[in-house]
Amino acid sequence: MLTGDDDVPARFTAEDRWGGWVLRRLADGWCAALDRNTMRCTIYARRPFICRDYRMGGDDCRAERTLYLAGPTP
Repeated sequence: MLTGDDDVPARFTAEDRWGGWVLRRLADGWCAALDRNTMRCTIYARRPFICRDYRMGGDDCRAERTLYLAGPTP
């Protein structure tokens, strides 16, 4: 959920079913601001507050990347 202080480019946002604003996700389920080749945020300097809780290269970040690289489960 985005807050009023977040400065995310509009093309990366979407309105949820409750009328709040969130980061838009693409068909693969990942954030629209994520570069799929590098797995890095393309708006890192402008990332929203909620994303700032995930330190790049931190445990949570690495766990998510591992799941992504493993591909879909059968």
